[in-house]
Amino acid sequence: MDFAKAVPLFRRLALEAGERILQVYHGPDFEVRAKGDASPVTEADEAADAVISAGLRAAFPEVPLITEEQAASHALTATTFFIVDPLDGTKEFVQRRGDFTVNIAYVRDGIPTLGVVYAPAKDRLFYTLPDGTAVEETGPFGPEPGALTPLKVSTPDNAALMVVASKSHRDQATDDYISRYAVRDMTSAGSSLKFCLVATGEADLYPRLGRTMEWDTAAGDAVLRGAGGHVVRFDTHQPLAYGKPGWDNPFFIAYAPGVVLK
Repeated sequence: MDFAKAVPLFRRLALEAGERILQVYHGPDFEVRAKGDASPVTEADEAADAVISAGLRAAFPEVPLITEEQAASHALTATTFFIVDPLDGTKEFVQRRGDFTVNIAYVRDGIPTLGVVYAPAKDRLFYTLPDGTAVEETGPFGPEPGALTPLKVSTPDNAALMVVASKSHRDQATDDYISRYAVRDMTSAGSSLKFCLVATGEADLYPRLGRTMEWDTAAGDAVLRGAGGHVVRFDTHQPLAYGKPGWDNPFFIAYAPGVVLK
């Protein structure tokens, strides 16, 4: 994998997909359909997926591509692959809440190595550089990258933690787990933005006690790792691995080192 080629490609495809998504988002009412698992899908998901898939396959035809919107890809097995969620947070998109993202990641030997997370309605763009570090780019976003801010996780105060939790999937089990910590403040966010809030130091801890798929987490996981953070399984506290059968994730915890996990 040529990382110097992949990083600008990821960035460009995320921005192009975001532009397609916003055309639908700011347009007249759009159709919302239910997929086989009852999750919602819109023309924005499909348009973004088409842009990203075509770009990745043209540039790196030898790399397996797993994408949420192409069911046939879910039958693939691989340990090194691209994995895409072209519109993460469709519920936020449908409700026009803005907390949705474009997610593109490269996983090598089960580890998210490169990733981009773009929140087009919030003008926030996060990605890993070829050296593995993570940055946030300040818009407006043009053909060439603008100002880059290196990302570094917080130095947590375990007596006053900042916690971020899911906006659409908050439940009692999550609240019970968070109650084990001394929390200074808590915020809710949609989609993979939660990983990015830990990566920027805006939050210290993000627990997820609910079902997710690898395409939901890989890009945000890569960004957080590039900022010095960790994503571990809830049950064993071992690093979250990728390329699992069926692409399902176990419950997990994303956090800044220094948080004493309960």
